[in-house]
Amino acid sequence: MDKQQEFVLRTVEERDIRFVRLWFTDVLGVLKSVAIAPAELENAFSEGIGFDGSAVEGLARVYEADMIARPDPSTFQVLPWRGERQGAARMFCDIQTPDGAAALSDPRNVLTRTLDKASEKGFTFYTHPEIEFYLFESLVPGQPPVPVDQAGYFDNVPRGAAHSFRRDAITMLESMGISVEFSHHEIGPGQNEIDLRYADALTMADNIMTFRSVIKEVALQQGVYASFMPKPLADAPGSGMHTHLSLFEGDRNAFYEAGSEYDLSPVAKQFVAGLLKHAPEITLITNQHVNSYKRLWGGSEAPSYVCWGSNNRSALVRIPVHKPGKSQSTRIEYRGLDSATNPYLAFSVLLAAGLKGIEEGYELPAGVEDDVWELSDKERKAMGYEPLPQSLNDAIGAMERSELVAETLGERVFDFVLRNKRAEWQAYREQVTPFELETNLPVL
Repeated sequence: MDKQQEFVLRTVEERDIRFVRLWFTDVLGVLKSVAIAPAELENAFSEGIGFDGSAVEGLARVYEADMIARPDPSTFQVLPWRGERQGAARMFCDIQTPDGAAALSDPRNVLTRTLDKASEKGFTFYTHPEIEFYLFESLVPGQPPVPVDQAGYFDNVPRGAAHSFRRDAITMLESMGISVEFSHHEIGPGQNEIDLRYADALTMADNIMTFRSVIKEVALQQGVYASFMPKPLADAPGSGMHTHLSLFEGDRNAFYEAGSEYDLSPVAKQFVAGLLKHAPEITLITNQHVNSYKRLWGGSEAPSYVCWGSNNRSALVRIPVHKPGKSQSTRIEYRGLDSATNPYLAFSVLLAAGLKGIEEGYELPAGVEDDVWELSDKERKAMGYEPLPQSLNDAIGAMERSELVAETLGERVFDFVLRNKRAEWQAYREQVTPFELETNLPVL
């Protein structure tokens, strides 16, 4: 037993932890949990906990259903919302087959494999997400959601519900070792943003899954409903997860080169070129729902065209202003993710696309400083700004043709995502919407 496992056992005893929840996600990024008693911890570390993988979306086929959840002791945290006495804790798990091999369909394993490829080239991948979400009054079946306030961007609302919510959520996150950098009210009514401090991509993916649970728990405590739906309100902005990315070689920022344009190194430019070239084919992973495309094509700073720019919030990839004397702060921002993405798979395809640009020496096209939304279709076409997929169906078609995504996800995950999303698109196409009834029924 290693020191981390010993620390977990000791902490469980000292803190009177009665339930240890083992967490992992399915292929769609839905959090799964199984609780074990403290007496089972040693066995969980040495042998794992068996479960029926065929009952979890995309994890295993019926004839190979037995799977093992093996907890990662480095992810141990006490769950603060369960109270101080007879509390609960959680650990994220790596999913394995009965013979101890990593499960190819485990999203956490997909990211680990991709990070290993980066490590072989000497790189460590760091991410820093800005996570947006909406707060609604308690939902009433059949009724549209009602935001908790009518505030706007950076508004200070005395004794506002969102202030109290963000304070409690951030306190809970930081008690679990998840550092928060900024928080504020966003543009939409009831819309909020909390930015997590940068961390390596695997830690951050775990943190994002924990973040979603914390936000939901605090909402329940306060009698409101928190939603990460990409576009819950037709007349308000959607919720994105703009994510800052950087590669480090040891302690050196591989994206920084003093004196170059925007202080970007050749590696950074090739990484951005990789993101741009492969953006359409990775969009099904970064925006996995029918509703995601109503955010992407609904304006309000959502990126719709494949281009990059310095401090340009209408571009898909933005180069934030470099802080003088702080080479570590040079980074790029990918604005295409929404808050409902599976972070393990999303970080995997972003890293794979960037690494492909470095491996193949992709040339970075000219940047754009204009508001891309204000340009005409003719101007965008002349400048070579390719549109992102405009629907879930378009995104399915783009990913079907992608060797990069197939290689990154592996055959099992690649095939499952496509099958699942084809089914979602078909179910959506079969719906008769209120818009159609209101527009057509009175006149047809």
